[in-house]
Amino acid sequence: MPKQKTHKGLAKRVKVTARGKVVRRKTFRGHLMSGKSGARRRRLRRPAVMSPADSRRTLEVLHY
Repeated sequence: MPKQKTHKGLAKRVKVTARGKVVRRKTFRGHLMSGKSGARRRRLRRPAVMSPADSRRTLEVLHY
């Protein structure tokens, strides 16, 4: 039986913390930032923690 492959596209976009939480980048950061308020832009800078349901699927694909 061959080994399972890590989903490389997802591995580049998320990071798994030491406690097993999955951290991702927030959406709505690509462009058109001038129309968003400063407070909103600052909030978007911080990484987001994935929900438990999404992180379970993510960890299965990343083979943790």
